[in-house]
Amino acid sequence: MAVQKTKHPMPEQDPKKRIKNFNEVPQGYSKETAIAEAKRCLQCKNKPCVEGCPVEIDIPDFIKLISEGKLDGAAELIKSKNSLPAISGRVCPYEGQCEGKCTLLKLGDPVGIGRLERFIADYERNKGMKRPKKVKSMGKRIAVVGSGPAGLTCAGDLAKMGHTVTVFEALHAPGGVLMYGIPEFRLPKTIVHAEVDYIKKLGVDINYDIVVGKTITINELQKIYDAIFIGTGAGLPKWLNIPGESLDGVYSANEFLTRVNMMKAYEFPKYDTPCSVGQIVATFGAGNVAMDCARTSLRMGAKRSLIIYRRTENEMPARAEEIEHAKQEGVEFHLLTNPIEFIGDAIGKLQAVKCISMQLGEPDDSGRRRPVPIPNSEVMFNIDTALIAIGQSPNPLIPQTFKELKVEKWGTIITDENGQTSVPGIFAGGDIATGAATVILAMGAGKKTARAIHKYVMKK
Repeated sequence: MAVQKTKHPMPEQDPKKRIKNFNEVPQGYSKETAIAEAKRCLQCKNKPCVEGCPVEIDIPDFIKLISEGKLDGAAELIKSKNSLPAISGRVCPYEGQCEGKCTLLKLGDPVGIGRLERFIADYERNKGMKRPKKVKSMGKRIAVVGSGPAGLTCAGDLAKMGHTVTVFEALHAPGGVLMYGIPEFRLPKTIVHAEVDYIKKLGVDINYDIVVGKTITINELQKIYDAIFIGTGAGLPKWLNIPGESLDGVYSANEFLTRVNMMKAYEFPKYDTPCSVGQIVATFGAGNVAMDCARTSLRMGAKRSLIIYRRTENEMPARAEEIEHAKQEGVEFHLLTNPIEFIGDAIGKLQAVKCISMQLGEPDDSGRRRPVPIPNSEVMFNIDTALIAIGQSPNPLIPQTFKELKVEKWGTIITDENGQTSVPGIFAGGDIATGAATVILAMGAGKKTARAIHKYVMKK
C-alpha cells in the first residue's frame, strides 16, 4: 500500500480568535489521526530518526505501538527514556532533529514524530499517569541546582537509577525556562506542572526559593552531597548597546516573558498583571524567543507588533512553524533593518526607535551573511515598547561565587564530554555549559550527565 506523502494536519485555533487569548494554538491529534499518522512510519531497521533524538527515544518502536493501538505500551516506552514527553512534544525543534533524518523525506513530509510524542504524552496524562515503580536505593545523595529542562531530566534519570536527589530552585515554581520563558499558548503551565509531578513521583525532592551561591553555597552542598549537577541555564540578557536603551519601555525579552508568565497575565482579569505594552510593540531579533515576544504582545493588547531584524527571513533562527504562526497572527516583519537609537520624551519614556537599512555582505562566523549598513537610509518607527530578544548569556552567579570552576570567557562552565567540570564531583549541563540552546538539547545534556554522575558516585 502506498504511503501518504504528507503529514496529517493538526487542528489549530483560528488566528483572529487566538490573538485574544492565551489558549494553546495547536490542539493535538485525535486517536484516529495519531494511528493514521503512525502507520506512515516505514519502520526502518537502521532507525535514522533515533540518531537525531537528544534523549534517545526508540522512535520507530513507540510509533509502531501507536499504529497498533497499544497506547499504554507506547507511553511506557517513551517514559523509559524521556521523563518530559509532553514538553518536548510541544517545543522540540524536531524538524531539524528526528524528523530531519526521517527516510520519508525522500518522498514528502517526514512522519509527525513530535506530534505523536505529544499525543501519547497527553493520552497518558488524561488517563492518569501510573506511579513509577520503586527502585532499590543506591545510598547516594545528589544535588541538582536548577529545575529547568536539564536539571529535571538529570534529576529524574538519577532517581530512576536509585539515587536520592534534591533539586534547588531559585524561584517559587519549578520548570525554569519552561515556566517563565515560554508563553502559555505554546506550553501551558498545567503541562509543566504535570511533568514535574511525575519527576516528584520518581522520588525527587524540589526545594524552592533557594538561590545557590547566595542562600547556600556550592561549598556547603559539597559537604552534604556525593555529587552536584549545575543546570542554571542562560538567564543573563544580551543588549543592543545603543543610545536610549535605559528608557522606560525598553525591556529584555527575559524580563517581559517572565512578567507575563510568573504574574499570570494569561489569566487576566483573574490576575491583574502590571505589564502594559501600549499600542505599538517592536521586538528586536528573530529567534523563537523573539516570536514569543511578538505574539505575546498582541495578546497583551498591542494594536501592532513588529519584528525588526537586520537580516532576511532566510537567516532567521526561529522555527518555521513559529514564524508562520506569527505571520498568521498579524505580526509585521521589518527585515534588513537595524536599530541605532531609542528616542524618549522629556520624562524618559520611550517614544520611537531610529533604524538603518541593511544589506547582506560576506558570511560571518555563524555562516550567515553579515549585515552591512546602507548609508543615509535611516527610518523612524513610533513605538511604545521595545523588547530585546537577541540572545542570553549563562547565569553568572555560581561561577562568581565558586571560583574553583573553570569558565570560558563568555561565561559558560567548562566541562568534558560527560559534563564533568574542573572540580571532581561537580557536573554541569544545558545552557550553563553550552550557551543558550534548545530545551531538548538541555534535556539531552541532563540525561547524558546523569549517567556520568551515576558512574562517579558508585565508585566513591
